[in-house]
Amino acid sequence: MKLSAFGRKFTADAGITSLMDDLGNALASGDDMIMMGGGNPGQVPEMQHRLTEILADMTRDPESMKRLVGIYDPPQGEKRFIASLAELLNREYGWQLTEDNIALTNGSQAAFFMLFNMFGGDFGDGVRKQILLPLAPEYIGYADAGIAPELFRAVEPEISFTGAHEFKYRVDFDAVEVTGETGAICVSRPTNPTGNVVTDDELARLEQLARSHDIPLIVDGAYGTPFPSLMYVDAEPRWNDQMILCLSLSKLGLPAARTGIVIAAPEIISALSGINAIMNLATGSFGAMLAEPLVRSGEILSLSRDVVCPFYHAKMKRAVQVFTDALGDDCRWYVHKPEGAMFLWFWFPDLPVSSLELYQRLKRRGVLVVSGHYFFPGLPENDWRHRHECIRVTYSQDDDRVAEGLRLIADEVKTIWAEHQGSSASSRLTS
Repeated sequence: MKLSAFGRKFTADAGITSLMDDLGNALASGDDMIMMGGGNPGQVPEMQHRLTEILADMTRDPESMKRLVGIYDPPQGEKRFIASLAELLNREYGWQLTEDNIALTNGSQAAFFMLFNMFGGDFGDGVRKQILLPLAPEYIGYADAGIAPELFRAVEPEISFTGAHEFKYRVDFDAVEVTGETGAICVSRPTNPTGNVVTDDELARLEQLARSHDIPLIVDGAYGTPFPSLMYVDAEPRWNDQMILCLSLSKLGLPAARTGIVIAAPEIISALSGINAIMNLATGSFGAMLAEPLVRSGEILSLSRDVVCPFYHAKMKRAVQVFTDALGDDCRWYVHKPEGAMFLWFWFPDLPVSSLELYQRLKRRGVLVVSGHYFFPGLPENDWRHRHECIRVTYSQDDDRVAEGLRLIADEVKTIWAEHQGSSASSRLTS
């Protein structure tokens, strides 16, 4: 089979496809794998109950069922949801949105594919632009989303230690350079994989950089404000016409509904709607219709704040405690300060094996994590060992299974160090 350049690129090995293949194969095989790799949200009972109520009401209403399964939405997305969302955000935050400022996509991944290739790549006449990622590591799903090669340029972070076994990445503004080859700046908040929350000050500085160079600042808020609000530190919901804010319904408990939300200037929304029409004909109705009553009433904000966020915050604290108890001070290890999302990002300085080998060893022991080396799109291959010393794990699933998985990770790390010390001792004896 002969493929075009496009075909070869999107059928090649990629971090996101490997991750999803691992998840799918583990589920299909029926193996007793502890799933700590993907970003599948947990089952929040209160959210499941509320969504079940709304769906039951819809199934009893013939007009709602017709809209749900029998009518194409326009390429911009389900109109009632868009209108309700604009009204809610204007009422709560004074954003002065109209319906022309919002478009829906079939999941956030589709939104980023469209946005990155709108603002990065080949501009003609030999001009090629990149998407600047000011804080690596970043989301695994960005890495292979560009049609053009080398679409991303990333910046190594500053690292500060915030506890005996805790650290935090910060934007190194001295190293962040916006040039004529920068098409857009993009940052996730909270960041997947680390749970880092870019501060209000950092976000304002990035916005000013974007404004001074007349390029958009894309903010991936799939885990952030104003919903689902998986943030354990204070952070202001923010939008203006310099920003493209991308939200999602997945982490509220609707990952299968594949509903991404883009809030941007009307000309960007118009362009996205046109691409939607070509790529998808229409966006799916299910997620938008199921969430619309929550948006219209404002429940989406209170449920995020009072139910969803505390659910994950409690799980995070339990997970960190389990790992701390399991590994203690037996070796050097750090967890990124968990400020949001549903992941722990572990760093094992000078670990004798790479994060990829650690992932493979854990997989053989029945624990599925993600090797950290996948999360540095746009950073040149160099001798920065740090990128091969980290793994991402999720704590969103059953607490007992998460605890079992974390103990196995700690045990494997201790085993690796014991093997290394034994090998070093043996080498000294034979030399």
